[in-house]
Amino acid sequence: MLSEALRLIRVFHDLTQKELAEKLGISKSYISEIESGKKTPTLELLNRYSEFFDIPVSSIMFFSESLNKDIKTEKLRTFVSSKILAILKFIAERSGHSYAKE
Repeated sequence: MLSEALRLIRVFHDLTQKELAEKLGISKSYISEIESGKKTPTLELLNRYSEFFDIPVSSIMFFSESLNKDIKTEKLRTFVSSKILAILKFIAERSGHSYAKE
């Protein structure tokens, strides 16, 4: 689910909802509503996530779709998520970015 993917990306980068909201120029409550699934992010907001985290929108969507599949065990879901997050970490380290400190 897209809301879960965005939450995991934020948490992976060790940002609070408030910190990310400030970086993206939106309210903390809007981040909260998106992450809880109450609101759907706009394409403009997905582009902001993409630019800020240096992750293509297509990768965010792929990650989201991976979480959306009807997986029978939480263990498999956690495994897939951890692998995707490891790839994101590798990309961040390779590019020299440290988003939690910006």
